[in-house]
Amino acid sequence: MATQGQTQLPGRSTKGKGGIELYSPTYFAACTLGGVMACGPTHTSVTPLDLVKCRRQVDPKIYSSNIQAWRAIYSKEGLRGVFFGWSPTFIGYSCQGAGKYGFYEVFKYLYGDKLFPNTNKTLVYLGASASAEFLADIALCPFEAIKVRMQTTLPPFANTLREGWGKVAQKEGTAGLYKGLQPLWGRQIPYTMVKFATFETTVNYIYATLGKPKESYNSLQQTGVSFLAGYIAGIGCAAISHPADVMVSKLNADRQPGESGGKAMTRIYGNIGFRGLWNGLPVRIIMIGTLTGFQWLIYDSFKVMLGLPTTGGH
Repeated sequence: MATQGQTQLPGRSTKGKGGIELYSPTYFAACTLGGVMACGPTHTSVTPLDLVKCRRQVDPKIYSSNIQAWRAIYSKEGLRGVFFGWSPTFIGYSCQGAGKYGFYEVFKYLYGDKLFPNTNKTLVYLGASASAEFLADIALCPFEAIKVRMQTTLPPFANTLREGWGKVAQKEGTAGLYKGLQPLWGRQIPYTMVKFATFETTVNYIYATLGKPKESYNSLQQTGVSFLAGYIAGIGCAAISHPADVMVSKLNADRQPGESGGKAMTRIYGNIGFRGLWNGLPVRIIMIGTLTGFQWLIYDSFKVMLGLPTTGGH
């Protein structure tokens, strides 16, 4: 039985119902695949929201409202215009999801069971998620850079991922694909720390409130808890990461050749001010809350399908 403050996860020497050894390489590979399935399709599905959000972050006067934006885009470009930027979104966030969820499970096990077995659980969640996101963003960054340029420039910087990648690589080299990495870390690492720590804490709170252990509920009920906890976590991580999200959009769209990151951020902040860092927040709360809820639902449903336990509630 776990002592207070100790991270004790179940089944250290047992197999899941599907025969996968928990915390084995196969288990971590399954979690990585689950992350791909959770993040790639969900981020792609909210491309219309993301498109308008990014454009309004860069130019607050471009549209009077989100509805007006979608009407204007659809009238000129059809459904393809509304989902413009879907390909770098799908590939980039599939890669990021693999790293985010796969490495989170690795680091949670490493930190909580191997290196610091008596550490407070919340600290383990925060450390594991920060470590995982640091690596995941290295995979995401090139695709995010191209996506933002495609979505925030009119006429578009490029019409396809392949075209955008070629233009950036030819003009700026590999460095051009990673010039937004530091602000991306600044956005995504706090975001993911809140996302995972809040999720795990909320799941534990829900089961404690219900008064029965997680194992007494069926898989549908457990994944329902995952969705609810994920939505709650999404609201928090949307708010805490929004200023950095605005800065990432601005940097990818407006950073001058040869300009340092610090100088560019100082110049951009001087133009938009503190209030400008919060442009598009209501849309992002709706987008990220829904997104995060469905990501946890998909991720834990995939684990259940493989006979593995859902996340949290131990």
